[in-house]
Amino acid sequence: MRFPTTLIATTAAFALAAPAAADTLQEALAKAYNSNPTLTGARAQQRANDENVPIQRAAGLPSSEVTAGYNENYLAPANSFTFPARSIDATIGLTVPIYQGGAVKNAVRAADRRVEAGEESLRGTESSIFSQVVAAYNDVIRDSAIVELNRANVRQLEVNLQATRDRFEVGDLTRTDVAQSEARLSLAQGDLRTAESNYISSRERYIALVGDTPDNLQPPPPLPNLPATPEEAIAVALRENPDLAAAERSREAAKYDVRVAEAGTRPKLSAFTQGQYSNYLGTLGSGVPGLGITQKTSQAVAGLQAKIPLFQGGRPAAQTRQAQARESQSLEQVIAAERGVIQQVRAAFAAWKSSQEVIRSAETAVSANTLSLEGVRAENSVGNRTIIEVLNAEQELVNAQVQLVSARRNAYVAAFTLLAAMGQAEARDLDLEGVTLYDPTANYRRVRHKIWDWSSDPDPKTIATRTVDTPSQRPETIVGPK
Repeated sequence: MRFPTTLIATTAAFALAAPAAADTLQEALAKAYNSNPTLTGARAQQRANDENVPIQRAAGLPSSEVTAGYNENYLAPANSFTFPARSIDATIGLTVPIYQGGAVKNAVRAADRRVEAGEESLRGTESSIFSQVVAAYNDVIRDSAIVELNRANVRQLEVNLQATRDRFEVGDLTRTDVAQSEARLSLAQGDLRTAESNYISSRERYIALVGDTPDNLQPPPPLPNLPATPEEAIAVALRENPDLAAAERSREAAKYDVRVAEAGTRPKLSAFTQGQYSNYLGTLGSGVPGLGITQKTSQAVAGLQAKIPLFQGGRPAAQTRQAQARESQSLEQVIAAERGVIQQVRAAFAAWKSSQEVIRSAETAVSANTLSLEGVRAENSVGNRTIIEVLNAEQELVNAQVQLVSARRNAYVAAFTLLAAMGQAEARDLDLEGVTLYDPTANYRRVRHKIWDWSSDPDPKTIATRTVDTPSQRPETIVGPK
């Protein structure tokens, strides 16, 4: 991922050694970037949002239409000798808006701001998907390690139980010691089943996000640009967070909506021209021979048309007040977004720092419990420790190892969540190899000035990959042999 070296150490302890063909976090993020259906769907949504700009611009451009009709007249009016039996009519008109009270201009500006808001929301969706992928990736590593820890614990307890039974047979231990060993093995087997279930859930969540199975995941690399203090993180987030930026653009669009509504009370001026052609097909005056009435007529007219609103039942005022209320709502939504960003940054920073402390404590606990277990086993061999003390020491070591694996996962996920809240967890920030960055502005530039009525795109096709054929495997075939 070309991540520079940073503070955080994130190698997942107890994970299996990864072969050369193992998956990396970079590969997982690249797959999700190219084929996650939520992300590809959000891009399509943004392309639809882009079209609002030419739709609004169309109201300020000339429009033309042709109307044609054919009539068969079966019943003539009384005392009419010249009424035609049939006729063909055609009318062509052209209207050119000259002044619309500012409605078109401000509607286009509002649409532009909403396009920008959509682009920021697309950034937020991308960051959210990446955060979920990072969490799922680390969940798989954590849960596979926990499966291995519990599997090793079960194997050790099986050996302990056999040894306890052998010593019971020779009278060195009691039935109570055997029962304690049997109970602890049963509990460990239950913990193993739970760990395997959790691993399968993590694996399926990974498949749903990435679209592929996790294959011997490598430890994730260090993360870049982590802040030293919460204040530093907040300062960056207030500048870069996509959700906050989207709220700001939406607020600007709401301001233009008010101006559009205010245009409802202003005069409107347009130019028009119209041509008309009628052909009575030789049936005009056919009931009176010798009249020689002209069977074809045509005319053309051009001019200006002004509309000056006088009274509309209060509709423009209501629409203006409605737009003002929505602008007020957008102002509050900016503050709500800002509050949410600050809360997310502070919480993620605290979780990251806390997890680092837990890592250090868990590493100490693992080291201490390893020494303690060796000592308890040695003392038990000479009769100074009971079986239950050995079992407790073994369980404490497993618990410390599980805590260490979980803390490393939590630290990495919290750190990435922090980067996401700061607006620095997107493909452009991570420099993913083998990925062509999606540029949402390219489609906007392509369609903004299109005015041709028959300019449509090719039929859409699915981009995201399906996972219905992904093989379902048992934990032992995924993690390793028992």
